[in-house]
Amino acid sequence: MELGLTSFADARPDPMTGEEIGHGERLRNVVDEIVKADEVGLDAYGLGEHHRADMAASAPAITLAAAAARTENIRLGSAVIVLSSADPVRTFQDFATLDQISSGRAELMVGRGSFIESFPLFGYSLEDYDALFTEKLEMLLAIRDSERLSWSGKFRAPVQDQGVYPRPFQDPLPISVGVGGTPASVVRAGRLGLPVVLAIIGGEPARFRSLVDLYRQTLVENDYDPAEFPIAVHGHGYVAEDNDQAAEEVYPSYAAMMTQIGRERGWPPMTRHQYDAMRSPNGSLVVGDPDHVASKILQWKEWLDIERFMLHNPAQLSHDKNLRSIELLGKEVSSIVRGR
Repeated sequence: MELGLTSFADARPDPMTGEEIGHGERLRNVVDEIVKADEVGLDAYGLGEHHRADMAASAPAITLAAAAARTENIRLGSAVIVLSSADPVRTFQDFATLDQISSGRAELMVGRGSFIESFPLFGYSLEDYDALFTEKLEMLLAIRDSERLSWSGKFRAPVQDQGVYPRPFQDPLPISVGVGGTPASVVRAGRLGLPVVLAIIGGEPARFRSLVDLYRQTLVENDYDPAEFPIAVHGHGYVAEDNDQAAEEVYPSYAAMMTQIGRERGWPPMTRHQYDAMRSPNGSLVVGDPDHVASKILQWKEWLDIERFMLHNPAQLSHDKNLRSIELLGKEVSSIVRGR
């Protein structure tokens, strides 16, 4: 089983001290975290595209390329690129370039986006939210499958017999789809023969089994072998030496972040009771000591038949604590998870 990390390069003020971190420092810290993940044997690192003041990763491929120059084995990917508001040609070129720099370690995960800032920023209407993604994903796959592109669609100027370069080191460049809890999203991925990464950030992870089954059923209906499409998940979490320590370190900034996003989306503020329920064995938060975290990952594997788990730390913690969490994941959690 593969283990990895994802990040949005969060740059929120510390809710306890008010201390702020600049975007430059946060991005340099991300590169250090990827280096540490590579050193301790983790398999993959994904950086998500966002266009907000509290998240520094608006151009993931650039940061990942910086990390590629300092790492040897870890796979480097997006988590996700908001393809609906991106240009498929430029997106492919960015990750093909990353793939060449890293000698074949790039992965491109795309999605419709759960945050909407990129749509007005790049001149798109939210009324076209799904249609944009459908068309641009089709174009991206056409670029991946052929060096020369002829294309015509609704949302982009046509292209006639143009070469798209560089071509990636890998043939083909790995492309997956990040999905939440929408059945239509897994059906689309299954019809196209694309791997999926399930983003599980709330509720009971076991409930996602129906999406896994629907995805695999769709693969079969479209003449794909489900065994060739391993399931991956992305879940919020953090590892510390002690369960109580982990819980107390994460809660203040995690609750502040969820409350802030809740104000934007109409959710109520997060309470400590909700947080503790999410940390329970059936909950979606993977926060605790190495034994606890490993047991939850193995439980998710049993529920969802996953072959890759990506830990996403959404808390605004110090760089030293983030590095220690990565070390514990790569050394202690992995020895338990991979030993079974």
